[in-house]
Amino acid sequence: MSKIYKEDETYKGIDYTLNSLPIGDYENCTFINCVFSKTRLVEINFMDCEFIDCNFTAANISETGFKTVSFRGCKLMGLHFEDSKDILFRVSFDDCNLNMSSFYKRKLKQTVFKNCSLQEVDFTEADLTLAVFNHCDLQSAIFDQSNLEQTNLSSAFNFSINPDQNRIKKTRFSQDGIIGLTRHLDIIIDNQPD
Repeated sequence: MSKIYKEDETYKGIDYTLNSLPIGDYENCTFINCVFSKTRLVEINFMDCEFIDCNFTAANISETGFKTVSFRGCKLMGLHFEDSKDILFRVSFDDCNLNMSSFYKRKLKQTVFKNCSLQEVDFTEADLTLAVFNHCDLQSAIFDQSNLEQTNLSSAFNFSINPDQNRIKKTRFSQDGIIGLTRHLDIIIDNQPD
């Protein structure tokens, strides 16, 4: 099967559950209101692409290339980013739902997550150096042996991070967010003493 090459194209309102996106390379393309839910995006490369209000829930992204790709207003629930191509992997997320997705062992240096729901996301052994979690919900997200050095969590909420099991040197937290470093201790912190 021959691969196609598309550049500077815009795709609007296409349901790829009916007809698969052709295997190939997509450079500087924009996808708006497209549905990729439960589709196979295997061996497709996206370079400098933007996805706006798209649904990727439970899509198969094995060996998919994401090279400087931005997602805005997208549903990306249950995706296994650790299965996508590692080479030049660079993504950003704005106002996205990534619940139950996985970034296991993924290099996410300087990745920006803005206004995202990241509930139950697996960041085990991920490199989040200099990443930004701007107003993100990290309820039940898993941080285990993760590198969070210089990561900005100052406006993130609902996270639980064990400092003994993660690298947190120069990580930024808000004063209210410090409680997320003690949740694993099963202690009670009163805001005001009696």
